[in-house]
Amino acid sequence: MSEQGTRQGISSTKIAFIAMFSTLAAVLYILNFALPFAFPSFLEFKLSDIPILIGAFTLGPVSGAIIVVVEILIKLVIKGTTTVFVGELSDLLTSCAFAVTAGIIYKKHRTFKGALVGMAVGTAAEVVVALFINRFILVPFYLQVFFKGNWAPLLGMMKPLFPSITKDTFYAFYLWVSVLPFNLLRCLVAIIVTLLVYKHISRLINSVNRKIYGKENRDEQKSKRTLIIFICVGVGIVALLITFALLREFVF
Repeated sequence: MSEQGTRQGISSTKIAFIAMFSTLAAVLYILNFALPFAFPSFLEFKLSDIPILIGAFTLGPVSGAIIVVVEILIKLVIKGTTTVFVGELSDLLTSCAFAVTAGIIYKKHRTFKGALVGMAVGTAAEVVVALFINRFILVPFYLQVFFKGNWAPLLGMMKPLFPSITKDTFYAFYLWVSVLPFNLLRCLVAIIVTLLVYKHISRLINSVNRKIYGKENRDEQKSKRTLIIFICVGVGIVALLITFALLREFVF
């Protein structure tokens, strides 16, 4: 994978592509779906890690984290939360563990090998975070808040796949036969798509940057003003998304 040949700091181009990747990620995040033939129906498969990982590679790990945050805010504004924000927090942590970790390693080693190592380490990070969150946060939270400590509904959702599951064997089946392969599959899909399209998107971003900043020395002041406007608009949009998400949950 080739190194991005244009300016690496904040630019109006980068902000525009962050917005584009965030919107695409939000759409894919909203259009999640279950794979009940392989995993429990409440584990929803999301393709939103694809634009997040591509964004982290082409724009940097910080941009990848921003894409995750904006994606979740857009989803909260459009659909709200059914998990008192705990599910969204889990998605935030797992997506950042995957894409941001991969982006950090690739930023330091911008080679094909560096990309593979970054994605492998990112996958391991997401799996570890997912296992930890499900074991110590999600399942205990759902069990107490939604099921009032009653294991029967939770076991009932698992029995179509694991007829012999019991309260004592729940975590063995859920963590190692469901959560682990489920997150590995999510990461694998994102990795395959990223490897196929990364170079094309990177060249597109470089081309746009060259067109915008090719005459930067003659029009530096105008470029700075444009950048400031983009930053202000971006901050304003994020603030509005947070406001609307909170209003949706606590007022309307």
